[in-house]
Amino acid sequence: MGEIVGAGLLAHVPTIVLPDELRRELNNGHESTLHEGLHRLRREVFDVVKPDLVLVFDSHWFTTVEFVVSAAERRKGFFTSAELPRGMSSVAYDMPGGTDFARLIGKVADETEDCWITPIDNEHLPVEYATLNFLPFLQGGEAWTSMSVCQTADSRDFATVGTVVAEAIRRSDLRVALIASGALSHTFHNLRDLRRHEAAPEEHIFSEEARRWDHRVIDALVRGDHAQVVNEMDQFMAVRPEAHFGHYQMMVQALGGDACTAPGRMYSEYENSIGTGQVHVWFDQPADGWTGAS
Repeated sequence: MGEIVGAGLLAHVPTIVLPDELRRELNNGHESTLHEGLHRLRREVFDVVKPDLVLVFDSHWFTTVEFVVSAAERRKGFFTSAELPRGMSSVAYDMPGGTDFARLIGKVADETEDCWITPIDNEHLPVEYATLNFLPFLQGGEAWTSMSVCQTADSRDFATVGTVVAEAIRRSDLRVALIASGALSHTFHNLRDLRRHEAAPEEHIFSEEARRWDHRVIDALVRGDHAQVVNEMDQFMAVRPEAHFGHYQMMVQALGGDACTAPGRMYSEYENSIGTGQVHVWFDQPADGWTGAS
């Protein structure tokens, strides 16, 4: 029987992979806690729990008529971001994949009413930086697989996918770490203003309402009050969380949904990224298992 050995809401912002000098220049000479936090997460968590596979709920990978899970035996190549080619250009990557696990997710999805997940093993399937930006910090010898966010889905669909993922893990013999890769509130400053808002302090977050909601969500996650976050999802949408917060919604359902009470450990401060709210929060595997998980 497989198990989820930990899970995290993690920020993939491009600044974490910029050269040190440039990253500090954008932050008034200071290091980003998002950058430092991923190195600490590797030392304190990944090197300790040693997962067999990492599944990334990728908030930059949008699909339309279904969810897609990467099923290639290996994803290898060079990545240049279409969004930010100046900062992420010809970055080499090499990820062993979880082919059998992806196919198992597809099998469980086929058995599940109103669930559409397709494993795709095409070697030319693009990879998004919401997956790749973690590799320099967290990658070891484990396999890496990504799950898309279906842009036509709603909270019911995200919950169904999370339940399917949990069941697939249970049926496997894998020790799996889950990453919900994405932001909290996600509104950028306008082009003519954004260069005044590149530093990390939260005073640069797009709006006071976004800051208030982000703090409310973070405080609940640290307490382990996932029920509050799940039950207030419709209200949180007012500040436009990234990808409808689908990355978190899928992850938390795999952990038990609103019954999950795992408290979060902060691996960064709450930081701004040109208006958007970013944080690393990690949830350790409870000694008695994930409350409410299948």
